[in-house]
Amino acid sequence: MGVQRIGVQRLGVLVLMALSAAVAMPAFAQTAPVASRTEGAASIPDFSGMWVHPYFPGIEPPASGPGPVFNRSRRVNGGPNTGQFVGDYTNPILKPAAAAIVKRQGEITLTGVTYPTPSNRCWPSGVPYIFFQPGVQMLQQPHQIVFLYLRDHEVRHVRLNGPHPANVTPSWYGDSVGHYEGDALVIDTVGIKADRPFAMVDMYGTPFSPALHVVERYRMVDYGEAQAAVARNLKQNNRVPDTASDLTYKGKRLQVVFTVEDEGVFTMPWSGAVTYERPAMEWPENVCAENPFDFFTGKNGAFVPTADKPDF
Repeated sequence: MGVQRIGVQRLGVLVLMALSAAVAMPAFAQTAPVASRTEGAASIPDFSGMWVHPYFPGIEPPASGPGPVFNRSRRVNGGPNTGQFVGDYTNPILKPAAAAIVKRQGEITLTGVTYPTPSNRCWPSGVPYIFFQPGVQMLQQPHQIVFLYLRDHEVRHVRLNGPHPANVTPSWYGDSVGHYEGDALVIDTVGIKADRPFAMVDMYGTPFSPALHVVERYRMVDYGEAQAAVARNLKQNNRVPDTASDLTYKGKRLQVVFTVEDEGVFTMPWSGAVTYERPAMEWPENVCAENPFDFFTGKNGAFVPTADKPDF
């Protein structure tokens, strides 16, 4: 979907950026925890390190229950056609207005072009759209979790053991608060900015409203459970060969199961999952380069200033 890669630097650059940002976090994010639900450092699960999800567009079906919009376009062998995004507008989770938007985006794709999305226009992804990212690094700190995503320097900060503010100011990734529950990390996100271009929860153009509420639950799963998730995943997504994972690693995997609620768009809550593997290589810097060429229309964008004659 229009990714451009420029330059090669180590992921350590991203780590330094995130740690610098963590030091500069506003004071209210450093306040003492309220009703801490952790039981000491020994009981906190370790999710740290780099993780890769080599499947595209990425979101897996849940083990049971309502799931996200998936691709109606299939290849001759019956597999998903990730060269053509035609969202299933008949999914019962969609209210009529949302279904109409998904259908319209699919019709654009069928004409041989694509439509603008956060990923092909180099905009912040938001949640849960950001789960399409093929790689993530988790930094666990006593007061927060920092997520560093592989592509385009996207970073999320999650405060631990505190409430949402009484009045949340909408932002690109929303206001995220988390706590540990036994072997799981639970993250609650509200206030995701809906008044923005390309406000969608997935690559099929499924919209969202200011009521969007996302709950993520991270835990480690054993190899067998991870393989069952991969089998479900391959029915809807393709493996990306150039996002290398360590196929020899048989240990536990990181899995997030997330639930989405938005009464303005969806008829019911629905869930999806992402099951990560360990990478087999270091990551280069991966940048989505903004430029004046509006590739989905085949011409320069109207936002670029132009002149019929020189100014001097």
